[in-house]
Amino acid sequence: MKYAARLDELERHFEQLTNQMADPAVINDSDLYRKTAKTRSEIEPSVNKYREYKQVANDLAGARQMQQDPDPDLRQMAAEEILRLEPQLEEIESELKVLLLPKDPLDEKNVVLEIHAGTGGDEATLFAAEVFRMYTRYAETQKWRVEVTAVSESAVGGLKEVVALISGDKVYSQLRYESGVHRVQRVPETEQQGRVHTSAIRIAILPEADEVEVKLEAKDVRVDTFCSSGPGGQSVNTTYSAVRLTHLPTGLTVSCQDEKSQIKNRAKAERVLRSRLYEIELEKQQQAIGADRRAMVGTGDRSEKIRTYNFPQNRVTDHRIGLTLHQLDLVIQGKMEPLITALTAYYQTEKLKEQGEQAA
Repeated sequence: MKYAARLDELERHFEQLTNQMADPAVINDSDLYRKTAKTRSEIEPSVNKYREYKQVANDLAGARQMQQDPDPDLRQMAAEEILRLEPQLEEIESELKVLLLPKDPLDEKNVVLEIHAGTGGDEATLFAAEVFRMYTRYAETQKWRVEVTAVSESAVGGLKEVVALISGDKVYSQLRYESGVHRVQRVPETEQQGRVHTSAIRIAILPEADEVEVKLEAKDVRVDTFCSSGPGGQSVNTTYSAVRLTHLPTGLTVSCQDEKSQIKNRAKAERVLRSRLYEIELEKQQQAIGADRRAMVGTGDRSEKIRTYNFPQNRVTDHRIGLTLHQLDLVIQGKMEPLITALTAYYQTEKLKEQGEQAA
């Protein structure tokens, strides 16, 4: 196997880490123990898959040896085993190649989700609200936490804009391919003649930045407070709890009025502002990736799209990978696994191709 030496070394390292976690000196050092456990958990999937590979390879070698037996019944059994084990071994090897791909450090990050209604007026705002509910329901299945930091509602109960923080296990790795223009085709409730209308919304998925990655200097941030609007009880329009942060060097502005506490609103706004500044830095460092993201997010025009949700046909199509699913009713309820799995597999395959080309 091509990666056997690398995997053997990884397995030895895994066993060393396992022994270290049983060492009293490591157990009594909470930071060292946590670091050791984290490293071990990161390589465990690769080690387990490699051990499975070795077991299947060993069984396959035994079946091939059994083909030399003079007993015709044993030879027949061996032939059947070979037919079963060969494709199984190939599949495990493919899975190992994916597991050995360089890990993107951003994959472990929480995200800032931004949804903006684009072309389509009220219908676009209604669709924005539905898609936000879709992500919220998917987050619930993943045991992620969703915190709204800013929201602007339309007159018909839709969302002109919503910004939310989503935190949990490997959020960015699953949602990173959702950035772009999402298009909806359906008959609006206000349509008298039953015609299908097309609207669009823009979605951006930003990796949340840690404080150590983007430091906000007090002199660079103007803080304005104002009365929050909308539902919230007696404190609304009487307490200056809402916060607006303006980053003077870039002109970026972030508002948050979701909490009744000014301190909590400011903390949320700082997380969003830090993430937007982090995204700017990433684009500077990785111009190609930045260009791809801008191309995906687009302007919100109907002609720019990464995905179409066709309600009359119960169809959702991701145009980047040519995937069509006739289960829009399930997807819009938060059952997004088929889409996310297919997108992840596609881009992992692309990375494997790039890796092969670089090796060649």
